[in-house]
Amino acid sequence: MRLKSLVVAMAAVASLAPIASQAQSTDNSNPWMVRVRAVDLLWQNGQSGTVVQGANVKAANKVIPEFDISYFFTKNIAAELVLTYPQTININYTASQTNLGSVKALPPSLLLQYHFTELGAFKPYVGAGVNYTIFSSRNNLGNGAYSVDKSSFGAVGQVGTDYMLDKNWGLNVDVKYATMSTNVTNTATGANGGKLTLNPWMPSVGVTYKF
Repeated sequence: MRLKSLVVAMAAVASLAPIASQAQSTDNSNPWMVRVRAVDLLWQNGQSGTVVQGANVKAANKVIPEFDISYFFTKNIAAELVLTYPQTININYTASQTNLGSVKALPPSLLLQYHFTELGAFKPYVGAGVNYTIFSSRNNLGNGAYSVDKSSFGAVGQVGTDYMLDKNWGLNVDVKYATMSTNVTNTATGANGGKLTLNPWMPSVGVTYKF
């Protein structure tokens, strides 16, 4: 249902094309842009090794808030820092997806982007960069029987578009994909219990403000 809602929101953005036909197409000279987004974390769960007894370990999908800051080096080239606050991720296991516990994850990303700026109100872009996820409260799995790594480092890719309603305000549609995994450790023995691969798709919608 979350993904369906995002698709509906994307369609709503596209339906505003006639309204924005008179929107200012030139960029402001100020290089800063900020966005606020609602992001649907769609984990592409996978696992190798035992992980935990009962297997079929999966992180539960959830919607999170996101804030990002972009800096334009030129009218086409920008860097984007993607931020949120530590998010609680529920980890489930077995065929019935019984709750195993939860961890907190803080997943900032830094991307280099190319913006296509000659299409009027539509400002599509592509980006690529790195994701560094910091895990906390990581000993809460299986009533303390298992823990996960302190951090995860991976790649992230992105496609999206801003739809500028005027020279400052716009709507944003964005999809990111990140590689993310963590080792599961038996806290009693210190033995590696396997690897949990998360690799989330992150479709989102939001609001853009260009200074």
